[in-house]
Amino acid sequence: MSSAKVLFGFHAVGVRLKTAPESITEIYFDPTRRDARMRQFIERARESNVRLIEADGLRLARLAGSHGHQGVAARVQALAPTHSLDELLDQLTAPPLLLVLDGVTDPHNLGACLRVADGAGAHAVIAPKDHAVGLNATVAKVASGAAETVPYFMVTNLARTLGELKERNIWCIGTSDDAPKTLYQVDLKGPTALVLGAEGQGMRQLTRKTCDELVSIPMKGGVESLNVSVASGVCLYEALRQRSLP
Repeated sequence: MSSAKVLFGFHAVGVRLKTAPESITEIYFDPTRRDARMRQFIERARESNVRLIEADGLRLARLAGSHGHQGVAARVQALAPTHSLDELLDQLTAPPLLLVLDGVTDPHNLGACLRVADGAGAHAVIAPKDHAVGLNATVAKVASGAAETVPYFMVTNLARTLGELKERNIWCIGTSDDAPKTLYQVDLKGPTALVLGAEGQGMRQLTRKTCDELVSIPMKGGVESLNVSVASGVCLYEALRQRSLP
């Protein structure tokens, strides 16, 4: 049986309520919050026959491990992965668009990366099992539901996985401040894996060497780099823009 976990915040709990209400064990809510958003949420939960439990802010904070719960938290059964990475790639009919994160350990950054990946239509996010954060309640909250919709694969050996992607003719494009080309000078319409490292450290050397090509994001101001989630959004939406051209 899949293990239980906690989701919190309207987006994270709302997406699970919409996509897999049967996986929700119970929802805790703050009865002192009586605004329209809470009323609509409670109505939807009742329509789905989910057990509702009143809880004060302190109990919700303890359950969520955060004060950013918005008055809503839920105990849910973790959903079993629907695909392995290979199975997902085998089933795609469009050129793959993948986001690869090397060394992203901050759950807020991962949640934001999942959110932009969902918005740009990326097929999956890939990260190493070591030197990376897994899916937890904070990631789900920041992702605003995208942790439920974007496949997130944690692999044992990232360089080997990149090599396997290259064998599938997926072009692995890494980002680096010192790259000779910019993001806007490469073709992202074909099968593409965009590889980004954590802010500050960047990609590990082996990851960098395994990429087919390196590109930079032009920086015109005084700051030297972008947060990894912002950089992910810039890269993914440039791929989406190119793929939307006639």
